[in-house]
Amino acid sequence: MLIPLILSGGSGTRLWPVSRRNMPKQFLSLTGEGTLFQQTVARTRLLPEVAAPIVVASEDHRFLAADQLLESGIEGSNIVLEPVARNTAPAIALGALKALERDPDALLLVLPADHLIGDTRSFTTAVQQALPAARDGWLVTFGIRPDRPETGFGYIRRAESIGENAYRVAQFVEKPDQTTAETYVSDGGYDWNSGMFLFRASRYLEELDQHAPDMLATVRAAYATGHRDLDFVRVDKEAFTKVPDNSIDYAVMEKTSRAAVIPVSCAWSDIGSWSALWLSGQHDEQGNQREGDTLAVNTRNSLLRSHDRHMIATVGVDDLIVVSTPDATLVAHRDAAQDVKKVVDQLKASGRTEHSFHRVVHRPWGSYDSLEAGGRFQVKRIVVKPGASLSLQKHHHRAEHWIVVSGTAEVTCDEKVFLLTENQSTYIPLGSVHRLRNPGKVALELIEVQSGSYLGEDDIVRFDDVYGRA
Repeated sequence: MLIPLILSGGSGTRLWPVSRRNMPKQFLSLTGEGTLFQQTVARTRLLPEVAAPIVVASEDHRFLAADQLLESGIEGSNIVLEPVARNTAPAIALGALKALERDPDALLLVLPADHLIGDTRSFTTAVQQALPAARDGWLVTFGIRPDRPETGFGYIRRAESIGENAYRVAQFVEKPDQTTAETYVSDGGYDWNSGMFLFRASRYLEELDQHAPDMLATVRAAYATGHRDLDFVRVDKEAFTKVPDNSIDYAVMEKTSRAAVIPVSCAWSDIGSWSALWLSGQHDEQGNQREGDTLAVNTRNSLLRSHDRHMIATVGVDDLIVVSTPDATLVAHRDAAQDVKKVVDQLKASGRTEHSFHRVVHRPWGSYDSLEAGGRFQVKRIVVKPGASLSLQKHHHRAEHWIVVSGTAEVTCDEKVFLLTENQSTYIPLGSVHRLRNPGKVALELIEVQSGSYLGEDDIVRFDDVYGRA
């Protein structure tokens, strides 16, 4: 059985301000139809006789992953939740353990959730070419044939052939400087390290046991003491915290004698920075890539993206990145795109929240948008999905006014349960036990006005919650 294992734990800090900790790049629509996560899922469905995917995701993103799988038409898949990030080697071990529960001979196709592949036919052909070597016990990685000297990727040096378009790996090489990268490209025997793999789940665990036995033992313990929660497999947090942090390259691939590589040209990009997104996208006659409400005058080779209702206008500039969201704007030179992570680091160090949350915050029941805030008030636009419900809760420090804009709201306020429709409103006193539910078949939209001495999201006491947060 061929089982895709989609790794969805990345944070995408170099794509700030669009990608943030609670809404990272894999769950965003950055290019093409659907999000990067959904595009990854769609690629797996092009393969013959492929099973439903296993997803390893951060616990913070569990409902994002579940919702986007359902939107992709995938049901019955398994989502394994990492309570803390521990890099790719442990994440793949979790997926392998889950796959072996389905099939003791399972083949794992390991795919990062945040990559872009423009030529899906070449990709599926490469997977088919990799199957014989994987069945024969090789740990196969997919090498991207370089079309430029790139210093942002690691490289793989090919050795002798072991089958159709399959080669033994001679060496994994760290990210080179510009001169060395040019040498690799002219040599012709080096490929970019894509981070995509195919192997038998049991073989990966055998190699991990040989080269990193402590890691495998702690992953097994964390997995064995975990539990199922709704559609998720929750790994034991206390045990998983003890797992060593390491990548599959360092833990296994650079040490095994059975590493193989399949070279492929498939218009691949890891979308690791705004400059990478600019390279992979469509350009106008001046070399600009533009999204949203933008105006470019005497502007060349720039990336302009407006993710709000504010227009971006540029005049007389070249090689810039200008990205606007409702609460932040980034302006950077394309050559400095890798340094956007330093902005995120400074936001963290200063105690700000813009690295974690967008102004629009997604929840399993829908979303809220903080429209305005002052010393003792806050105004939010709340959208509740059809059939969804917020938790039964109360607040110690704030009261709330709800005004329905569209749809139907079922309101619980202490012992009262009643319906509100468009243009109707209600008041939730401080300390009242209340719940908001959408009983309809269309989205419920309302305006919430909060007032009180403290308006933080942690002023919530939950008594009952269908999403297990009580």
